[in-house]
Amino acid sequence: MAEKLLKFVNLQRAMPEKRASETRRSDFGEIYAEFAAPAATAQASRCSQCGVPFCQVHCPLSNNIPDWLKLTAEGRLEEAYEMSSATNTFPEICGRICPQDRLCEGNCVIEQSGHGTVTIGAIEKYITDTAFDMGWVKPAKPARERKESIGIIGAGPAGLAAADLLRRKGYQVTVYDRHDRVGGLLIYGIPNFKLEKPIVLRRAELLKESGVTFKTNFEVGRDANLDDLRKQHDALLIATGVYKARELQAPGSGAKNIVPALDYLIASNRKGLGDHVPAFESGALDAAGKNVVVIGGGDTAMDCVRTAVRQGAKSVKCLYRRDRANMPGSQREVANAEEERVEFLWQSLPHSFLDDAEGKVRAVRTTRIHLGPPDSTGRQVPTPIEGSDFDVEADLVVKALGFDAEELPKLFDSPALAVTAAGTIKIDWRTLMTAIPGVFAAGDIVRGASLVVWGIRDGRDAAMSIDNYLSKALQHAAAE
Repeated sequence: MAEKLLKFVNLQRAMPEKRASETRRSDFGEIYAEFAAPAATAQASRCSQCGVPFCQVHCPLSNNIPDWLKLTAEGRLEEAYEMSSATNTFPEICGRICPQDRLCEGNCVIEQSGHGTVTIGAIEKYITDTAFDMGWVKPAKPARERKESIGIIGAGPAGLAAADLLRRKGYQVTVYDRHDRVGGLLIYGIPNFKLEKPIVLRRAELLKESGVTFKTNFEVGRDANLDDLRKQHDALLIATGVYKARELQAPGSGAKNIVPALDYLIASNRKGLGDHVPAFESGALDAAGKNVVVIGGGDTAMDCVRTAVRQGAKSVKCLYRRDRANMPGSQREVANAEEERVEFLWQSLPHSFLDDAEGKVRAVRTTRIHLGPPDSTGRQVPTPIEGSDFDVEADLVVKALGFDAEELPKLFDSPALAVTAAGTIKIDWRTLMTAIPGVFAAGDIVRGASLVVWGIRDGRDAAMSIDNYLSKALQHAAAE
């Protein structure tokens, strides 16, 4: 055992380029399977307890990482879990899918000194999974019940985080969601190999046991408009996320087998959950045996290419108009995809699609890109290189170009709901309240497409704002 542990620690120190992907997916996982506690202790004890905890500073939730690492190193796992969950509503989820290489681990002092980061995410996952296994995680039991009712639209990270905190304070919480399962993108947008669906469903069940009511297959605007829900509840929170796929305007983009990323991922996740998925079973959204081209450079694009590999694609290529250094997605995910033999075509811009006699896509016509001087955002401007066109063979093209907000005022039949030029909901940033009194908003529908951890942070902040709003209303009523 000691020999294997020493091998793991040495691997962390000796392979700074690969440690983020290789150790987490293979070596670290193997050691956890056999020697979970010793491996976690060994890693946690590497924390330097530095004077300025940059890991905590760069965590959107301000998790007290050094202290729960210290508790883990001392074998005090229940206390470590209590400290971790005090600031993070879903540590078992963040431990799996947070881009730690861009946040806590990427700013670890040991990492910066060249000795390999403390694997914070894997330890966070281990602590919480152990807590569930040992029965330390209990449904919330409020000290007192409150009569005020709160409605939450959206059962994704922001909505669930708010529901958890508000229920702990004793409020009567109802969560509405258009899908048939709780979790939003955690269930349908993130592949199972990154986030196992039983993990999400387990947390949803815990919230139900806590007294949160879920109304699934409920679509605001169809089953009730926003005004109807506002009348039913003392406060509302809109946490719908952003689902409108960005389009690539190019000749031939209407060819068959060119699909949005979310459609592709939802089909794959539903199939994995055992659902009947006609579009997958017909082969339209199944990559098996196909030449797959994914367009985009974010985390969603990485989810798509790695899903295609697992579906048995003949080849998988990712087209991105900038270089690797400018890629918005996690570098860890890129490294994982490369290990799985995904081919990245950097500085490549698709500008048209070629189809066959049946109208199905057969190739993506692409041009090489030169990165010019930075624009006002600080990013280099991609400029096509004349005469550099080439074709990339494709039987299935997945567009992973990002997401925008849906037209919620129209969708919710609520013209009074003010939005920004980008379509996101306009709020008072001090209170998170929208233009409609008593209606709040949080998560991607406010900040635009972002990380799950930011959704959790926003949901927690919204819960505190709603609590302040209702408490002040109660005080005002009592004064009268």
